[in-house]
Amino acid sequence: MDKRNLRYNILTVLVYIIGIIILVQLFNLQIVHGQEYREKSSTRLTRETKIEAARGNILDRNGNTIAGTVTQYSLEIYKSKIDKQTLNNTLLQVTKVLEANNDTYKDKFPITLEPLAFTMDTQEEINDWLKANKLEKDLTPEETINKFKEKYEIKNEDINEVRKIIALRYGIEKEGYSSMSAYIISNNISKASVAIFEEQSSKFPGVTTSTTPRRKYLRGNLASHILGYIGPINKEELDKNDGYSINDYIGKSGIEYLFEKYLKGENGKKQTDMTIEGATSAEYITKEAVEGDDVVLTIDANLQTVAETALKNNIEKIRTGGFAEQRNVNNGAVVALDVKTGEVLALASYPDFEPELFIDGISNQKWTEYTQEGKSALINRTMSAYAPGSIFKMASAIAGLETGAVTRTETINDTGVYPKGYKPRCWYYKSYGRGHGPLNVSGAIKNSCNYYFYELITRMGIDNLEKYARYFGLGEKTNIELPGETSGTLAGKTLYEKLGQTWYYGNSLSAVIGQAENNFTPLQIARYIAMLTNGGKKIDVTLVKDIINAEGQSVPKEEINLYVTEKLGIKKTEQEDLNINQDNLNAVLEGMKSVTTETGGTAYSVFKNFPIEVGGKTGSAEAGDNVNAWFVGFAPYEAPEIAVVVLVENGSHGYYAAEVAKEIIEAHFKLKENVTENNTALPYTEQQN
Repeated sequence: MDKRNLRYNILTVLVYIIGIIILVQLFNLQIVHGQEYREKSSTRLTRETKIEAARGNILDRNGNTIAGTVTQYSLEIYKSKIDKQTLNNTLLQVTKVLEANNDTYKDKFPITLEPLAFTMDTQEEINDWLKANKLEKDLTPEETINKFKEKYEIKNEDINEVRKIIALRYGIEKEGYSSMSAYIISNNISKASVAIFEEQSSKFPGVTTSTTPRRKYLRGNLASHILGYIGPINKEELDKNDGYSINDYIGKSGIEYLFEKYLKGENGKKQTDMTIEGATSAEYITKEAVEGDDVVLTIDANLQTVAETALKNNIEKIRTGGFAEQRNVNNGAVVALDVKTGEVLALASYPDFEPELFIDGISNQKWTEYTQEGKSALINRTMSAYAPGSIFKMASAIAGLETGAVTRTETINDTGVYPKGYKPRCWYYKSYGRGHGPLNVSGAIKNSCNYYFYELITRMGIDNLEKYARYFGLGEKTNIELPGETSGTLAGKTLYEKLGQTWYYGNSLSAVIGQAENNFTPLQIARYIAMLTNGGKKIDVTLVKDIINAEGQSVPKEEINLYVTEKLGIKKTEQEDLNINQDNLNAVLEGMKSVTTETGGTAYSVFKNFPIEVGGKTGSAEAGDNVNAWFVGFAPYEAPEIAVVVLVENGSHGYYAAEVAKEIIEAHFKLKENVTENNTALPYTEQQN
């Protein structure tokens, strides 16, 4: 026998042996133990469920957690082989346990008992809902409850019990459930309830508890307009995003929305064995969950707290007449920026909101409160556009100096009424019946002399002003890592050409002092002030310092930038460096210093005896019937580190807003204990035309 035949025979024998083993095993499974396994399979179900990943934290620049996660207990029910009466009784007992421990459960059935009424506002809405539920129109609340009672085969007579069963049955009907997919009865139950459901699981067929991570905003309202909020995913979001289910949460606004991809994490999987009646017999993890990435912000949580508190208190002080006049003031914004890096150190908008309230769906009452006309808490006012008024004059001065329309030492004599165009008057003439007299550029900034700037625009023309204002980023988005930023508008021929209108000389006289169509966001103004102090260098405003994944590694900055650019649809434009002369910048900055350090400066009484020198500028910008108050500043004067911008809608005088900036600068440089405040002097303010 040759070797080939030998190998063939050996292979044949092995095949026969393997076949015999398989047949024996099949006989063992189907004949010997068949009945046993059939009984087990008919009394046990196996399902695979997700393990929700913990959402990534949002931290400040010092590693303090602002938004984190806590463990919560959820209550779920899976479909099991029980009759409708048993299901109804189970659901009723569930509500009793939850209510006994002050726990809530999902209830979207739109009829209340006390009073017995629909929750919809109009009969049309009620009839639409009745039609959607295949009921005849114009039913009374009582008739409607009876229809659902009949539909769900509820035998109870107590209307309160009936209403509770209907609430859960209605939710199950609308969202659906199966032996593999649960209906979530409650997203957050107490440990006391958990103990009862786990210890008495046989009394609650199909009902199970699970632990899930829950978003927790650890500092309440702090940085709410930065963080945004999360909420239950809706159908539109579900259709647009892969890897989500109907019971998931998703970022709705702010950082939570923009960086959802990084914050979400990767869910794990859990296998659960349960009896045919729905009782759990065993659980084991088949795939571990991976928590989301941490987003590290550039803000300082402590400085953010100071900014928000100071702004709120300042608005209240103005409203109640703390500055000698009472004004209807409700809204404001603050931005503090690192002048070298463009990093946002604090960003506050008032009024603010409580992100926690949105997690499980905000109440109608709170939503109404947050969306009041004229003082909506959901508007981020740091990214909304406002007329700048006199704080625009530094850009006008730089344009005049750089184009040679005026020199640093040259004086222009303010006689009160400018003789050209529509003959506008300086604000000083309106108040005192005379002009400021001769002023150089620094003096014009200190005294906010309109006449000086009327002459400046006459000499240099609107095109030059527009060129330099645009270089400072005015009228253009900062491209900060937040959704909803507006670009504002820069007054000039470019805008009028887009509108199909003609630009006149009179428009230039208004534009040069921060009026006309000039409308900029506090964020843009902060970038502009930072550039004035850093040598005129372009900077990118940024709010995100780092993103750190579950392995502790940083996401490459290039990846983050590309992601943000695509997510926000950012279109960056290249712009030449204008190489602004430092001596020209110094002349303007010196004028800003005199605003806070010299008698007659519009913010002198606020910063008098301040331990470090601050450069600043006040502004009062007309906005319809209101006069918005601005203060912009930087510190220290000799080596600037921080730029601060404060806006108070209808705040009247920039002097008032300066107090907010002072508190922020104190906190940033830790000066509070060494500062002696002196706010006894009366405000010295300019009024615009």
